[in-house]
Amino acid sequence: MSRSHGIPVIDAWVQPWLPSTVAKMPERNFTLADRMAHGARLRTGLPLEALIDEMDANGIVKAICSAGPLIPNEDVVDAVRRYPDRLIGVASVNPWSVDGVMPAVHELRRLVSDFGFKGLKLEPFILDKVPTEPQWYPLYAACADLDITLQVQVGGTGPSTYTSETGRPGHIDRIAIDFPELRIVAGHIGWPWTEEMIAVAAKHPNVWIDTSAHLPKYYPPHFTHFLRTYGRRKCIWASDWPILTFEAALDGLAELELAPEVAQLFLSDNAARAFALLP
Repeated sequence: MSRSHGIPVIDAWVQPWLPSTVAKMPERNFTLADRMAHGARLRTGLPLEALIDEMDANGIVKAICSAGPLIPNEDVVDAVRRYPDRLIGVASVNPWSVDGVMPAVHELRRLVSDFGFKGLKLEPFILDKVPTEPQWYPLYAACADLDITLQVQVGGTGPSTYTSETGRPGHIDRIAIDFPELRIVAGHIGWPWTEEMIAVAAKHPNVWIDTSAHLPKYYPPHFTHFLRTYGRRKCIWASDWPILTFEAALDGLAELELAPEVAQLFLSDNAARAFALLP
């Protein structure tokens, strides 16, 4: 059986990593990349065609394609315009910019209404702001009102220049309590607080966990148990391309011995539900 169990896969976490954008990034953003297997790709950037070609080669039919503090929304707008059947846009806005919170809310609404974006992504460690800071809350309210998904990095941070405090799963618990109608996808498994992240996802109907930036052979045993059993509808496969290649992020799935219905949920159906991709 193929690495993807023969299932057309939805990847919940990719980002355009264009050479033109990478050329403007500060050097400190590549200190971790230099220690990674695919670090050279991160330093040079990749054309959008490389993303689609690698999706094709690995059975990835659709990908949630996100902006971020380092990747402008307009790169994602261009990506979803060029490949509307393959890429689903997710926005990133900064409520701490000089213009304040409301311009960030207006920009989010523009991207949803004009380009069909399906979510808002937060990587709070880059701004050194925990996800429960009040300034984020108008954005969460806008997500709930627009019926789009909040995607947020949870867990420890790789770069040594950023604190991991922003990634504690307890912040997700608080947000889910305050916004019970808001769909939340917590990325990066929540490691090293994976058990806490599992508890939060099991507690709240609208919280999911994605596996971005983690190789299947290194999934924590308690996460694999959650995936196979009572969390089968709460776990979403993701790569974090180009941080990981699709091939690397799929390699080892067969060794998890997932039941066919669990693999279908993990590789496709849960992402479709979490990001409201179903008709």
